[in-house]
Amino acid sequence: MSALHPSIFLLLGACLALLPRGIFRHLLVLASPVVAMSCAWQLGEIKLIASLGGFLDLQLMAPTVWNRPFAVIFCSVAFLGLLFARPLDRRDEDCAALVYAAAAVGAVLAGDLFTFYCAWEVLALSATVLVFGGRNGKSRRAAFRYLIYHIAGGLLLLMGILWRLSAGYDATIGPISLDSPGAWLIFFGIGINCAWPLVHTWLTDAYPEASVSGVLFLSAFTTKTAVYALLVFFPGVKLLIVIGTLMAAFPIFFAVIENDLRRVLAYSLINQVGFMVVGVGIGTELALNGAVCHAITDLVFKGLLFMTVGACLYRTGYATATDLGGLAKMMPVSAVCCIVGAASISAFPGFSGFVSKSMITSAAGSGDHPYTFVWLVLIFASAGVFHHAGIKIPFFAFFGHDSGHKVQEVPKTMQAAMIASAVLCVVFGCFPDSTVYTLLPFANEYHPYTADHILAQTELLLYSALAFTLMLLAGVYPAEIRSKNLDFDYLLGKAIGGVGYLMDQGLNGLNRLGDAVFLRWIPKRVAHFFSHAPARVSAYLIRIFYTLRGEPEERIQETQQRAYHRFQKNALPVGQSALYAIVVLGILAVLKYG
Repeated sequence: MSALHPSIFLLLGACLALLPRGIFRHLLVLASPVVAMSCAWQLGEIKLIASLGGFLDLQLMAPTVWNRPFAVIFCSVAFLGLLFARPLDRRDEDCAALVYAAAAVGAVLAGDLFTFYCAWEVLALSATVLVFGGRNGKSRRAAFRYLIYHIAGGLLLLMGILWRLSAGYDATIGPISLDSPGAWLIFFGIGINCAWPLVHTWLTDAYPEASVSGVLFLSAFTTKTAVYALLVFFPGVKLLIVIGTLMAAFPIFFAVIENDLRRVLAYSLINQVGFMVVGVGIGTELALNGAVCHAITDLVFKGLLFMTVGACLYRTGYATATDLGGLAKMMPVSAVCCIVGAASISAFPGFSGFVSKSMITSAAGSGDHPYTFVWLVLIFASAGVFHHAGIKIPFFAFFGHDSGHKVQEVPKTMQAAMIASAVLCVVFGCFPDSTVYTLLPFANEYHPYTADHILAQTELLLYSALAFTLMLLAGVYPAEIRSKNLDFDYLLGKAIGGVGYLMDQGLNGLNRLGDAVFLRWIPKRVAHFFSHAPARVSAYLIRIFYTLRGEPEERIQETQQRAYHRFQKNALPVGQSALYAIVVLGILAVLKYG
């Protein structure tokens, strides 16, 4: 058993990643997640506690049956991503990736809410650096937007934690019921990182703009850490079934018409997380086991698909369906690995997705009170995944039309990372009882390889493939065109623009009115009046005095003009000037002592 925190070695690797370029740096970078994975695998029940000033005890590490699987697979995926990134040789990205992995491991191993929150925020900051790794205008805008979303989610999480603590709740991580405002704040704060519907666009906007290797880490840690948080905080919350069902369904329509293959995978990522959220919401042992298992398998096969599309981007400079095709002969290893990843995400028998996704669909369709409608939506979503990820990505990237690119296969380390991921997909799918099922939190009695399940899944995939072929031949399948698809961003942009217009016309309108009245019109009038104030006051008083005496209008006007000119020339009788001075002094005395 190990008492060392795995994140220590990941953070040490992050520091070593900044060493000068060379083979020694590469070896150290690759060694850090391997050692961290070894520590994560050997975790027992030993807790690591740090005291701050004697008044706050932080449980930096509290191993459980829930977090150990996530810690192990996070370290494994970090190694595969770093192996794939070796030809790029980017020190800043290696450092950020290892900090990102350390934050993810730190979040899932945290035993209290404050430690969890600190790791959660480091997760957002390090991921933002990876989005910046695209090194262009789009990636910079996407990174700022990513940061804004996750700062908002982090603030909701922090407010929820403080609210619950102020209400007398314990800071230990455990199930939370949605019976207080603090719990709802935590719920929605996690939901932003989970890419729930309407707040999902940070994912589809940021991930495709990252570098060739940066997107591998982005696809692994943020959403899966959020899934873990739902597992430990809100298991069995039925609202999650509704949210997860929507997540599983709506991205399919966007993915089918999307031209950028990395954005297709981003939508597919939301779809797969939807399955996990449904499992958490159902809350039975089978469903929760399925959520954990699918998180593990998705980390591998989704990373593999991002690797293969990244390989195309690395060699051709394109990741769009309209600019790729015909690469299978020149990049056979990438093509085969892409097919393995596509088969895995589509849940073909013998591949990893088959043994994990089926646990969730079975949990939805079985039990004393089956969720029949949810089960039907998940079956539809499974067929849709085969369309946009299982067929579309390998077809348009490596087969289909010949794009005319004359390239070579990617470097050996990239190939090694893809092959290792593909092997894991097959091993997980063929031998689940000896691999992924050993990491599940509950005792597992589920057997995926039954005749009914194999036949039903195979029929579903074959009919889906037939539908794709017929639509493609009939010219009905959505054409791949160079365009930007409108997501909720469009409505959000319009709403923000409307709010901005109302603010401009409302508050700024009042500001402009105040400026015109109080800074322009009134000072101008006051300045004009006081430029000859004594003359104006005297003329006004003369009019009142002579009017009361009944003098004719001509005499009043003549007297007014004569007095006004005298005041302008300062040619006043001594007595009149003295009278005005006494009046002014009297007013000042009243203002001061009255």
